[in-house]
Amino acid sequence: MKRVTLADIAKKCGVSVNTVSHALNDKPDISEKTKELIKKTANEMGYIGNSSASFLRSGLSKTIAVIVGDISNPHFAILIKEIEVAAREKGYAVFVLNTDENEQQEYKAICAAISKNVDGIILCPVQESTKNIEFLIKSGVPFTLMGRRFKNINTNYVVLDDENSGYIAAEHIIKSGMRNTVIISAGLDISSAEERLIGIDNCYKEIGNHANFDLYMLSNLAGEHSKVMEKIVNGGYDSAICFNDILALELLSYLDTDIKIVSFDNIRSRFPMPYKFASVTSSKTKMSHKAIEILFNAIGGNRELVQVVLPTRISNE
Repeated sequence: MKRVTLADIAKKCGVSVNTVSHALNDKPDISEKTKELIKKTANEMGYIGNSSASFLRSGLSKTIAVIVGDISNPHFAILIKEIEVAAREKGYAVFVLNTDENEQQEYKAICAAISKNVDGIILCPVQESTKNIEFLIKSGVPFTLMGRRFKNINTNYVVLDDENSGYIAAEHIIKSGMRNTVIISAGLDISSAEERLIGIDNCYKEIGNHANFDLYMLSNLAGEHSKVMEKIVNGGYDSAICFNDILALELLSYLDTDIKIVSFDNIRSRFPMPYKFASVTSSKTKMSHKAIEILFNAIGGNRELVQVVLPTRISNE
């Protein structure tokens, strides 16, 4: 079926194409009566505006891209939904792209977003290297990092206080009387993992007494961890600190005895689950809305760097 054009609406209403264009864009030179007729006719005919034409006129596409590592992780799903709601309120549509925590896929996602003329990008970066961030800076497209940051590149970001997150997770384990803990972490190239481990280590040094921990680092969060999990299950641990709730649930699927678990993200706040374990968290709404706020300020021309660190707390089991 042929797409409805401005010319089709103009012919139906008996006016010029220019009049239709001005009416649909609420220009003051068109009477309210004519606007009402044209808008009603456009709606009845199934007209959808051409975003490319709008971009050429205004320089804005009214779209942003959100690029994350794993959209199947409920943590990202919650954040994306909150971002979409906040963007919609500002008249924006959101494109979501997945990287599978792979640098090359991230590069392709960034290129795809830029090719669609998005006005800005919210990115949870892979962090294998800084190449993609350097490319993004050169592109000139406004962007905000979410959840992770780089030490050696200054960018806009909103992250959690991950050092405190690690500390309070370890504190919860130690004060519960656990003495033999396994830490299941992402690779240290991920800033949140590195900062949490600093917090965990600081806590064990300060209040650990005779408690100790072993560390397992999983370089590919989206990969299969069965061998590592089986090794952990046979390690005789009484407790575990997992990088996120998904890893905690994976560990539980291998266990046939109870151990104390603390993880991060608290997806149970939005997705009720039969398993209960403590999880370090912050307001996902606040993180999403702050990311949108920073991005739209950048889209509006603000060149000042904005770097936000949100406080964290531990949820009840």
